[in-house]
Order: sequence, then structure tokens, then C-alpha cells
Amino acid sequence: MSTKKRDIPVFDLPIIETHCHLDYLKERPLADTLDNARKVNIERIITIAVTPDNLATVRELSQAAPWVYGTQGIHPHDAELYTAAVEAEIRQHSADPKIVAIGEIGLDYFYDNSDRRVQREVFRQQLQIACDTRLPVVIHSREADEDTIAILQEFEHSLPRRGVIHSFTSGPELARYAIDQGWRLGFNGIATFNKAENVRDIIRMTPIEQILLETDAPFLTPVPYRGKENAPHYLPFIAEQVAAVKQLGIDEVLQATYQASLATFFPAG
Repeated sequence: MSTKKRDIPVFDLPIIETHCHLDYLKERPLADTLDNARKVNIERIITIAVTPDNLATVRELSQAAPWVYGTQGIHPHDAELYTAAVEAEIRQHSADPKIVAIGEIGLDYFYDNSDRRVQREVFRQQLQIACDTRLPVVIHSREADEDTIAILQEFEHSLPRRGVIHSFTSGPELARYAIDQGWRLGFNGIATFNKAENVRDIIRMTPIEQILLETDAPFLTPVPYRGKENAPHYLPFIAEQVAAVKQLGIDEVLQATYQASLATFFPAG
């Protein structure tokens, strides 16, 4: 896989950035980040909440432009900071016009920044918010496939909308369960890494209609720009990689992932 720097491709079809963290980007002003995204035909950006401290920040960022949206939720790293007041804030603002999902929620047994029992309980509590608000879910799952499946099974019949397991690096069992249950899988710069054949294997097994494109910026910058801060304008490299792995034309990938993004987060179109 070439690591030679090259211009970012610009495609005629629009792209939706389904997962980034605009408040964590430090390399350039927000206005420049948004302008650079527009230059490569990114039509909408979803910036993701992860901590009690950035719930309000994400809401503010969602007002930065008509095409920027946000989520509300607490990452498993900060599950131990989840309180009744935090839950009330998420519930209250889930009805905001620019909030499109509950997330980023889930389980992370790789870092174990929060006790696993607490992670599981907070995951369940936030899935219940998604049930009650009828919003889709943005899930983080790392080294926790078995428990992720078990908890999602508890909500199979009560969750009105699915969502995405983002930055998918889990095994085929979780992938198959998610695909069969109507979830979508999000892929980012990891798919371009030399040692990430396991992720490319999951891309191969995932129907193109169930793939979402994301950067997870400022993290996981794709080849050929690894080492630089990630940003939404690198998203075309992810689209190219998905097309190459699945042996599809770039237009087919862009059309399918765009429609999948709309169906997940913007069902009204």
C-alpha cells in the first residue's frame, strides 16, 4: 500500500462524514476545517459527544453551519462519570433539531478506563434512551464482542432504530450479528493501515448498503497522511479504500454509503 503523499481526491458525488470530533481538532481553525471539507464535497458532518464535559460543546458545534450535526452520549471510557444529571441532559437535548443520534456509547475492554460492570450498565441505560427517543445509536466496541452482542440482544425488540458500530475493528461474529440485525458498520483510516487485513476482511463481508464512511478525526489518519492530525477532508481516501477492497467502482461506493448515511441519521432525506 503506497504511503507516498498525493492530493486528496475530489469526487462529483457527495459524502457524509458520519463520525468525527470537531472539538478535538487543534491543527487549524474550525472555519478552515469546514471549508476544507466542503472543497472535497463533504455534504454533512456529524460531530460526536463522548464525555459529560463535551455534551454542550457538541451542541454548540452543531450550530456552526447548517450542515453540521451532533450526537449526545457518554463513551465507555467515562462510564463512571455517568450520573442522573448527565442522563437528564442527554434526554433533554436528544430532541434538539441538530442532534441525530445517541452516542458514542458502548464497551471498551482494551483500556478499561471504567469498571466493566459500570460500562455495561451505562451502555444499557443509554440504549434505553435511544429506545425512548427513537434515535439511532453510535456504538463503540473494543475487545468486548461477546458482551456487546449480549447487551444488544437484550434490546433487539425494543430499539426502534439501529445505528452504527463505528470504527469497526471487532471480529466476524459481532460483524455478522450486527449485519443480520440491520446495524451498519463504520470504517475509517484503519482500513488503509498495512497491518489491518482483519478490518479489510470485515469490509469484504459487509454489504455495501451497510457500510458508513467516517474519519474519527482527529484520530486514525489514513494512509498516505499518517502522522498528521486527521480531519474530515481526508474522507475520500476511505471511500477509495472501500472501493478497492470490495472491487467496486467509486461511484457505486459513494452512492451506497451516502444513502446508508441518510437512512441511518437523516431518514427524512
